[in-house]
Amino acid sequence: MPEWADVGKAFLVFGGLLALVGLVLILADKLTGTGGGLGWFGKLPGDLLIKRDHFTLYVPLATSLLISILVSVLLYLLSRR
Repeated sequence: MPEWADVGKAFLVFGGLLALVGLVLILADKLTGTGGGLGWFGKLPGDLLIKRDHFTLYVPLATSLLISILVSVLLYLLSRR
């Protein structure tokens, strides 16, 4: 069983990362001239969007792949300590 101090440190790191992501998203929304900063996010080539009369299906394949690659690289870099 891990020490409670280690669990607390992990929560602090995770919370800090969430706060950093939130700050990046807020600042990206404030950017002008780039379609809102992250306007392209979720509309990549490879994301499927099917619209019918009373039905919409959105499958973000390319966006999911990009997020997976970024998280994998980040975790790899963090594990190299």
